[in-house]
Amino acid sequence: MGKVSLIIDNKNVEAEEGMTVLEAARSAGIVIPTLCHHEKLKPYTACRLCLVEIESRGRVSLDTACSYPVKENLVVRTNSAEITEIRRTLLELMLSHAPESRELQDYAREYGANKDRFAKEASFCIHCALCVRYCDEVKGLNVVHFIRSGVRREISFNLELASRECWMCRECFELCPTEALQAAYVLTEALASAVPSFTREPD
Repeated sequence: MGKVSLIIDNKNVEAEEGMTVLEAARSAGIVIPTLCHHEKLKPYTACRLCLVEIESRGRVSLDTACSYPVKENLVVRTNSAEITEIRRTLLELMLSHAPESRELQDYAREYGANKDRFAKEASFCIHCALCVRYCDEVKGLNVVHFIRSGVRREISFNLELASRECWMCRECFELCPTEALQAAYVLTEALASAVPSFTREPD
C-alpha cells in the first residue's frame, strides 16, 4: 500500500493509502474528538464531533474525519472557530440527554459547552451506537439494538439472547460514554429473572 502526503493543522503528515483523516491525525499525534469511533468498527459518523474543515482542489467543506479518506495534498483544519462552535453546540445537545456523563462533561469543559443550554431530555443515550455495532460487527450476536425512532430512540436488549450471552460478556459496557447501556442492561436482567423460561448461567 502506498503513501499519501497531506497537511493537518499546518503539519505535514504522511499516511497510508486507505486511512481516514482521523487515523492519519492520530498517527501524527493530532487529537480530534470523537464519541462514536472505535478502531474495530466501521465508521458511523453519529456524534459528528470529529467534523473538520477539508480543503481539496481549492474547495473547502466540512466532513467527518472518521469517514473521510486521506488524499494527496489534502489540507485539513481541525480547530477553526466554526468547528469549535459546532462541537460546542453538539455537546450541549448531547448533554441535554446525558448531563451526568463524565466523558461529555470533560469535552464540555474543553469546548466551553453549557450543559443547561437546552431543556433536559434525560434518556442517557446519545445514539453513538457503539454497543449495537460492537455486538453486531465484533461479537456477531445482535443482542443490543435500537427501538423507536427520532428523539424517542433508545437501546434495548433482546431478552432471550441477553439471558444467554450477556452475563459472561459485557464487553460493550466499557464503550458506552454514558450510563444508558448499563441502565438498559439492569432492566433486561430484572426482566430475565422474572421470566422462568429463560435460564441464567451461573456467575
